[in-house]
Order: sequence, then C-alpha cells, then structure tokens
Amino acid sequence: MKDTLNFRHVSYLWDEAKAATLAGDEVALFLYRSNLLGADLRLTNYAGGNTSVKIQATDPVSGQPVEVMWVKGSGGDIGTLTKAGCANLYVEKLHQLKARYRGLEFEDEMVGLFEYCLFDPKCATPSIDTPLHGLLPFKHIDHLHPDALIAIAASKDGEAIMHEIWGDTLGWLPWQKPGFDLGLQLEKIVADNPGLRGVILGGHGLFTWGETSYDSYLNTLEIIEMAATYLEANYGSRGPIFGGVKLEQGPDEAARRAQAAAALPVLRGLASSQRRMLGHYTDDARVLEFVNSHDLARLAAKGTSCPDHFLRTKIRPLVLDPEQMSGDPAAVKTYLEGLFAAYRQDYAAYYERSKHANSPAMRDANPVIILWPGVGLFSFAKDKQTARVAAEFYTNAINVMKGAEAVSTYQGLPEQEAFNIEYWLLEEAKLQRMAPPKALSGKVAYVTGGTGGIGKAICEELLKFGACVVAVDRDRLEETQADLRKKFGHDSALTAPIDVTNAESIAESLRQATLQFGGVDIVVNCAGLSISKPLAETTQADWDILNDVLVKGQFLVSQAAVAILRQQALGGDIVNIASKNGLVAGPNNVAYGTAKAAQLHMSRLLAAELGPDKIRVNTVNPDAVLRGSKIWEGDWAAGRAKAYGISVEELPAHYAKRTLLGEELLAEDIAKAVRVFVDGSLAKSTGNVLNVDGGVAMAFVR
Repeated sequence: MKDTLNFRHVSYLWDEAKAATLAGDEVALFLYRSNLLGADLRLTNYAGGNTSVKIQATDPVSGQPVEVMWVKGSGGDIGTLTKAGCANLYVEKLHQLKARYRGLEFEDEMVGLFEYCLFDPKCATPSIDTPLHGLLPFKHIDHLHPDALIAIAASKDGEAIMHEIWGDTLGWLPWQKPGFDLGLQLEKIVADNPGLRGVILGGHGLFTWGETSYDSYLNTLEIIEMAATYLEANYGSRGPIFGGVKLEQGPDEAARRAQAAAALPVLRGLASSQRRMLGHYTDDARVLEFVNSHDLARLAAKGTSCPDHFLRTKIRPLVLDPEQMSGDPAAVKTYLEGLFAAYRQDYAAYYERSKHANSPAMRDANPVIILWPGVGLFSFAKDKQTARVAAEFYTNAINVMKGAEAVSTYQGLPEQEAFNIEYWLLEEAKLQRMAPPKALSGKVAYVTGGTGGIGKAICEELLKFGACVVAVDRDRLEETQADLRKKFGHDSALTAPIDVTNAESIAESLRQATLQFGGVDIVVNCAGLSISKPLAETTQADWDILNDVLVKGQFLVSQAAVAILRQQALGGDIVNIASKNGLVAGPNNVAYGTAKAAQLHMSRLLAAELGPDKIRVNTVNPDAVLRGSKIWEGDWAAGRAKAYGISVEELPAHYAKRTLLGEELLAEDIAKAVRVFVDGSLAKSTGNVLNVDGGVAMAFVR
C-alpha cells in the first residue's frame, strides 16, 4: 500500500504484484478490480452494482477491430465475478440503439434489443444497467451503491451537499428508474461537463471511471472516502443521531439472543403463511442504535432508497412494540398474529393503489424485515442466503438514513416509484427464469449424531435436496461444518455440541439452530452407540448408557423440538433411526436390542399423539452399516464378530450374505430412506417403519 493512500472508511486492497501478473489483459484487470470492490461491503452489497471495461477485439465475422464492452451480467456479483458472469457487447451497436429508442413508456423493450448487440452470443444475459456503461465514453467504469454516497444521494439537500464536498467535479442526476433513458442522461451530463470524475444518481448510487483499471479503482475509493469523511464530521451537528435514544440498552447479548430465539419460531410461522421461509437474526450495533432510537418509527415508515436495497427488503419493515413483546407467550402470539394481519392488509392496499394494468399478480404480502427495539433485526426469505443478504441490505439502509439525517433530511423512494421497481416486469421475468425450488428448499433439518457416518450422510442427502442442516454431536464439529459448507455453501450448514441425555444441552443446540435459520422442520434422532454383550456380562452401566442415549435422548430431543414445531404451526417431521435389532432377537444383545425396541415403539406413540399438529413421526431401521459408522469404531464390531464366531474383517461379507438381496448396507442407503420420509414423497405417512437392511426376513413387520 502506498503511503499516500490513507483510507479510513474504505479498504485499499490493490496488490501491485498481483496486478503486474495481469498486465496486458484488460479483462483480467477489470475482473480483479471488480472482485476487490465487491470484497468491501461498505462499497456495495452482494449482487449490487456493476463494473465494466471496453477493449479492442477482432470481429469474428469481418475480421476487423471493434470496440467491445465487458460488463457484469444480470444477477451477478462483482465480488465473485468471473468471465462467465459477464456480458460482452459491441459498443457501436449499443449506440445504434439510440435510433430505436421510443421513450420512457417503451423502456423495457430495449432490454430485448441488447441481445442483438452481443459480441459473444453465449455470454451472460445483459442487465438493465448495460446502457449506463455502454453509452459513456470511458474505458473503465464502476457503478456502486456505497452507504456514504447513497446517504447524500437520498438527502433532501443532496445536490448542494455534493457541490460542497466535490465542487464541480461530480455531476448530479435526479432519481430515475434504471434504463436506456438514464443511460442517455448520463451520456449527456458527461458530454456537457468534460471535467467530471463521477456522477451521483439521486436516491440510487455512484458512477465513476478511469483510463486504467487502477485509475478507476482509485477514483472510486477516493470519492467514497471523501463522502464518508464528510458524514463523520457532521454526525451530531444537527442533534443526537436518530433523534437520540428512546429505549436504553436493555438486555445483554445473551439475553437478547434468548429473546430472539424464543420469538423466532412464531415469527417464522407467521412469515411463512404463503411459502415456507428461512430466517436470519442480527443484533449488530448499527441495528440496535437504530431500533432503540426516537426516530425509528418515522424513518422505518419511509422505506429504503437505493433500488437494490428496496428489491430485497420490501416497501417497509414491520416494527414490533417492545412492551407487547414482553407478555406471556400466548399474549405475544396473539399480538403478532394481529400485527402480521395488519401488515398484509396494508401491503395489499399499497399494491392496489400502485398497480398498473399489466402489473404481475401481488406477491407474498408478509414482511421481509422485522425490527424489535432492544433485541434487533429479523429477516425472512425463501433461503438462508437471501434472508441474510436482506438483513445486510437493510443494515446498509440504516447507514444511509443515519448519514442523510446527519447532514439533511432522509428521503425514501416515493411509493409509486417503489412499486414500479418491486413489480417491474423485467424483475418479474428474472424471477420466472429462476430454477424451481428443490423438494426441501426452505426447510431446516436438525440431525443428532450428525457428524458420524450415518448422521453426516443424512445431512448431505438433505442438503442435496435443498434443506439447511444443523448437525449436532459430541465431536468432529468444526471439520464437519467446514466440509458441509464447502460442498453446499456457507449458509447451508451449522454444527453445535450436544449431550442428548441433558435437556439444557439439547435446548441450547436448538437455540443455535433457531437463531441461525429461524426454526426447525425436520428432526432426525440419529445419535447412538452400541454395546454387544451376553446377559451375564452386561453391566448396569451398559444398560443405563444405552437407554440414556437411545431412549431418553430420543425422548428429550423430540420433546424440545416439538415445542418449536408447534410454535411455528407449519407441521414437520421426526425420523428416528432405530435398528433391525428393534424387531429381531439376536444373541449377546439384550441392552442394545431392548433400547432399540423402545425407540421403535416411542415413534409409534409420538405419531399417534402428534398427528393433529401435522407432525409426522416415522422410523428407519438400518442393519450393519459398517463403513464410516461410529458404532463400529469401538468394541461393537468385536462383540458382534464374537457372537457369530467370525473375525471382524469377515463381518461385511457375513452381513451381506445373510440378506435376501446379498448387498452391503451403506450410510447413503439410510440417508435416502430418511429423505423419502421428509421430501413430500410420503407426505401422508406417519407411524411407519422402513427397514433398510438388504432384506432380513426375520425383521419383516407383521
């Protein structure tokens, strides 16, 4: 880092040695710059903003040199952008589209014409912002949504403040929905003001540029740094931030998290009235400063400004009354039911006031963002990543409101403009192009024994079909979490320690699951151990630990999880991993077989009791899953080998031979059986037993 670059509000990440390896490859340098900008969430959020570069290329048809623009494609993220995520277009053809443009009423038809400007027909789909880059004359362009800049862009006096900070080196364009006309306005303001180093889009964001990738990067950082420095110098100059503290900092972090965990299943159930949602919770200091302030109600009602913020957070958040939330659980639930009903009615009225003749049908009317003074922010969406990103975007909106109020008055998008963004036909088309949800999308699976061979296989199977997973166990937690996240994504999995014989340990692991994902939908009791001894050698300690882990553990986990399932009121599944030994009497197995039989019958009893709650309870009976299973790592294998008069090495073949199918059983086989019970394939099945044993006639249920 150069000594002259003393940034305090942005991250200067440019590595000259790394950039030197990319010298001569303008596209590679453009991608490098994009990734650096996307790595700092103060500059832009996930999938927010876009970047571009214009290069000379050889036309594959004419063989002549042509100017081609590489730009982030629709739905991409600059922080992870690669060539595959870019659209590339003939610059001349983009300019030729000006002759086809018929005015604001026909904006959307221009997007279809972008396809005819593609240099590589197989590249990513161009975004609506393509002309904003293509019509500008600069080689390298950055369009970002930095909190500090949007704070000024969303201020009542934003244009005057811009001149105060940057003089005449930045231009200002009032709010307008992105599209071809905005590209034309950008082109004009730059042509009319040749000394500009950037343009602020009112209520939206920032455009900057440079002759080289590094020049553009540095210009972008310097402008954002100047904005952030100006805001910092003015905090408190117009009175206390957010009007001062209304609710003094209440509970400590542990107490806040306990309150959040207790309320999340109810909130999630209400937010899932149209489709099952996953939740996210944060008590970030920036959030608490906002939700505990006097100005919370006034500013929350104004909604967000930047289109990227609004698309992910809805017209406005739902704000909870901390006094109403302090009552007994039944009263709190009644209060929340009324609050959600009122929010849905208000949203429907907003839709009716704002809709056009060709607007898409009204979408889910439930809130995305919920603010609880003293506790924090909750967000709900179709998957965990979307819920987390929505919370990040609203945190950015809080930063914007804080900055705008420090120097002027914050202005959200006018209601009609907000609707036009939310129900934009182009956004609707993007939604329609999305892949259909997987069978378990939106569901949370809680798997005890989740780091063992069978447990981890169950986790992976459920993750493949779209579930999020909480694997709880005594060991291998860090490595299991790292492995599952590497395979299925950072937001997909969580591990937590558990002692299934201890009610508080179970409660804490479920609290972690709820805080991470909003609740629980699928409970798999897979924790276990095995002891194989003759009656005379079985000790009371052997008996106790088997019944504590297998029977008491299944009971305690089910009891605690059902309380959450009932709070959500969304139904659910409990799948208990028992054993062929719960049905078949074998030698040297009195304690283990008895415990497994108890697990099996408990499943039937719970199925009979929980049916009215739409909670299905079923059992999978494995047999002799040797490879990767924890229970075969101890004395169990030796005990079973002794019982059959064979060596441990001969066990896999022995168990395979005695089955009707002659097949060895794998952990993946058990996992698939669990998945079939919970993926909707057997939605009307409860109290049932599925043997996965290769076919053992003695275990036939009769």
